[in-house]
Amino acid sequence: MTDAWVLPALPVAGFVLLLLFSPWLPRKGDWLAIALMGTAFGLVFPIANDVRDAIGRGGFHGVGVSRDWLNVQGYIDIRMGTWVDQITLVMLFVVTLITLLVMIYSTGYMRGDRRYGWFYAIVSLFAASMLTLVLADNLLLLYFAWELVGLCSMLLIGYYNDKQSAAEAAKKAFVTTRIGDVGLLIGIIILFTQTHTFNIQQILHMAEAGDIPRQWLTAAAVLMFAGACGKSAQFPLHVWLPDAMEGPTPVSALIHAATMVVAGVYLLARMLPLMEVVRGMPELITAIGLTTTMIAAFAGLAQRDIKRVVAYSTLNSLGLMFVALGSGMLYLFTHAFFKALLFLGCGSVIHATGEQEVDKLGGLWNKMPITAPMFLIGALAMAGLVPFSGYWAKDEILVGVYNGHLSHIVLITVLISLPVTAIYMARLVMLTFFGTVKDPHVHEHAHESEPAMSWPLILLGALALVGGFLAFDGVGKALGFHSGWMGFVYNLAEGPEKFHVNWGLAVGSVVLVVSGLGFGAWMWSGDAEPSKRAAAFSPFFYRLFYNRFYIDEVYQFAIDRIVLAAGRVVAVFDRAVVNDSGVNGTGELTSFFGWIGKYQQTGKIPNYALAIVVGIVVIAAVAFGYRG
Repeated sequence: MTDAWVLPALPVAGFVLLLLFSPWLPRKGDWLAIALMGTAFGLVFPIANDVRDAIGRGGFHGVGVSRDWLNVQGYIDIRMGTWVDQITLVMLFVVTLITLLVMIYSTGYMRGDRRYGWFYAIVSLFAASMLTLVLADNLLLLYFAWELVGLCSMLLIGYYNDKQSAAEAAKKAFVTTRIGDVGLLIGIIILFTQTHTFNIQQILHMAEAGDIPRQWLTAAAVLMFAGACGKSAQFPLHVWLPDAMEGPTPVSALIHAATMVVAGVYLLARMLPLMEVVRGMPELITAIGLTTTMIAAFAGLAQRDIKRVVAYSTLNSLGLMFVALGSGMLYLFTHAFFKALLFLGCGSVIHATGEQEVDKLGGLWNKMPITAPMFLIGALAMAGLVPFSGYWAKDEILVGVYNGHLSHIVLITVLISLPVTAIYMARLVMLTFFGTVKDPHVHEHAHESEPAMSWPLILLGALALVGGFLAFDGVGKALGFHSGWMGFVYNLAEGPEKFHVNWGLAVGSVVLVVSGLGFGAWMWSGDAEPSKRAAAFSPFFYRLFYNRFYIDEVYQFAIDRIVLAAGRVVAVFDRAVVNDSGVNGTGELTSFFGWIGKYQQTGKIPNYALAIVVGIVVIAAVAFGYRG
């Protein structure tokens, strides 16, 4: 645990080497990036063994290693270092594994790309930034990594920068998340001014002890939550995520599965003790999470781009993580597997057919015998069908909401989202792999992807299928966790959290999911005639869902009519008052007086002599007159 800093150092080294030497390395250095990330993944296991042994000895709450960074005696002392506990370990495992699989997958998907080495360099830097973020023991280092993650995501989303849509999507992601990032920065500054430290554990201890004034603590919590909403694409800052599909598909898997989008969830999980002591904060987080979940669930019903549908399923999942943050780590863990599986499955379909509009796909099950069943596993896990991993994780969220002190409306809303999610996942599978062939040319040229792309799908499919069983104590103990997975992750002061099944919720959720899957399969089977009739019957709701509740249009209207209008007023004031009057006016006034003064200088000596004589006479007359 004390040497955990090595994990981000490895991909940093990969980034530097590829940046400098990739044009001269064999295969542009992809093997180097994969080897370093594989090493980082392998080093997670010794750290896990350390954590497991420490928990077995009892009294483990995390291990930190820090060194002086800025020390002004008697004024400021800032230390930088790492902090390893159960939450950190879960994130380390997920980030390194998904990044490794994405890198391997990209050897097939990105082959022949003109900037192949640059792609692996930025992915390496992205992984290093995320690993630094989850290991940081202080908010200053966390914010540095937070911003670096945002920069890398912008570069990856806009990777095809010769396409206007990709450039605009990258700009949109950067600007939208920047709004939340400003809030996070201000929140960190507030906490520092009140605690005189950036150390996360010290800040949490002071918050729980009541040593931070209530008004400043509330302001800091709300502002940090704004930062989490930006990175994890929560309403109203969720609009960047669907457009992020303009990046290469492996980038979509990396951003949406395990890295950038869960940074906000991780931040709230890390700062949860602080959030819990702020009155109304849990309710605010829940309300935003529910809103995001429902918007994403209904918008996903009408999207035509295969990647965009999966992107809305990510928004759906992130909203659920926000709703039940205290019991959402299992969902974060399993979500990484089935969401990466879905995105890489999308990439396999796009690579094989050259199309990503579901209206042009169909009948690919026999053409893609590996991708199709793996994609189905990911879809069923996302829908929450038993026994796939998503079921056990969602069950834990339902139990957490049911046993919590939240309104029953929260539980009912989450239950409503289950069949809606199942419907649009069934729609995606039916339109892509079953039903009639929409475009014979596309179907004719479809083929299964090469092994470099297929094997990561198979591994992720296995994890998406069985990963949820970690929730059972017996499975966790068999894998070496002394108190099972739940006891390992939730090693709370009052004792480890035990997984248990609420049979009413369990049966109810299965019925809802099965109903949704059955309804979706019926609606989009064959020629999808029932769905066409439904769209014709209610075109308003179809357009509402397809246009994502017109939230982007509202933002664009506000920008065009309010923000830009205010900008024009400011521009006029800047030009007329500040520039023309304040800056140029001063110079022009000086020039005017100089222009007047130039007529007092003729350059002729007789004139100057006459002026001297006249001056002497005038002075003498005045002087004699004064004396008289």
